[in-house]
Amino acid sequence: MSTLAELDMAGIIHPHTTIGAPDRPVIFARGAGAVLWDVDGKSYVDGTCGLWQCPVGHGRPELAAAAAAQIRRLEFFSSFNDYSNEPAIRLAERLLRLAPAGIEKVFFTNGGSEGNETAIKLARLAQYHAGRPERTVILARTAGYHGMGGGSLSATGIDRLRQGFGPLLPDVEFLGKPHALEHDTDTLVAELEARIAELGADRIAAFIGEPVLGVGGMVPPPPDYWPRVQEVLRRNDILFILDEIVTAFGRVGHWFAAEYYGIEPDMIVTAKGISSGYIPMGAVLIGRRVLELADGAMFSHGFTYNGHPVGAAVALANLDILEREDLLARAKVLGVRILDGLMPLSELDHVREVRGVGLMLGIELDRDAASVQAGARADGLIVRAAGNNIVLSPPLVITDDQADTLVRVVSKHVRAIGDPG
Repeated sequence: MSTLAELDMAGIIHPHTTIGAPDRPVIFARGAGAVLWDVDGKSYVDGTCGLWQCPVGHGRPELAAAAAAQIRRLEFFSSFNDYSNEPAIRLAERLLRLAPAGIEKVFFTNGGSEGNETAIKLARLAQYHAGRPERTVILARTAGYHGMGGGSLSATGIDRLRQGFGPLLPDVEFLGKPHALEHDTDTLVAELEARIAELGADRIAAFIGEPVLGVGGMVPPPPDYWPRVQEVLRRNDILFILDEIVTAFGRVGHWFAAEYYGIEPDMIVTAKGISSGYIPMGAVLIGRRVLELADGAMFSHGFTYNGHPVGAAVALANLDILEREDLLARAKVLGVRILDGLMPLSELDHVREVRGVGLMLGIELDRDAASVQAGARADGLIVRAAGNNIVLSPPLVITDDQADTLVRVVSKHVRAIGDPG
């Protein structure tokens, strides 16, 4: 009889793997808190939250109970046109109470790529409906990641993810990477203003950006970057889409990174932490200016599982846990603990930078980071290599001891790759 690993390799194409040359998989069997166990019984501290989506940790019985109870009542019905369900309505109301000033409506999705597809299409539709059909350009940024759909990939500024897929969405313009090691705020803002002048503000629909670059290396922008970018966008009547798929729901110690940076975007795209990944769920939070521009427009857009009642029920229970256990505050405390523990690595010649905001942390090397990921996994810690970066985003429920284990194991393997012996 074939083993699970053999069946996996024979039958599944995994994301971001080479077709026809599968690696032997690590097969996880269960999880609890910030720990995972594979089918052989080996345990791992989860230093990445999977794809940074589980702030409340693994194995929460409250979320399983919420899903089961909703499935018994109503597992699903379409939310197209004038159909709805109570969990989706309750979740929208809750999100609007938590959202920054100016957010007034919610459009549900199944995940982040769909959310950015939605925001880009809605920005263009709003401009079109307001009598400005020439406003089609989307401003995005080098090293930004916004998903794998047609439009969301078009706005993703990571070349290796775009190669081989042919022509993507037209009218997407890329700006410099918002990283203090590469550009200061004056340079980045001057580039933005110059590009607007070159293209013409009357051709630009929206600017899209992550508050902190995620896949691009967990890179926070210079401290004054976002308020100054927002001022330029508003002065030129350009819509502002903030991609908070990673940062929302406690990751940076606030419900939204918009609060952390003191900004009020026109749309906020969320997913991942909204349900801690227990059910695929996302939401685009839409501000007043977009609604005014699009008022009266037919939004011919949607996905089969928009406003899924089980997803919404789980999301509501997930938000309850985040509030009840004060996990936003814990993200700040644990983020400082881990960052302080990792900071001595910045003295190594092969380490360019150690950085973090809340429980989003990155270590940038002068070489590929894959061996650090492999070594850590062998030692029972899951981290993620993204080119020259090690990115860390553990569950907000990680214990002090587990956080210290993360620091110790990562430090061991980062030091090891710089040791000529």
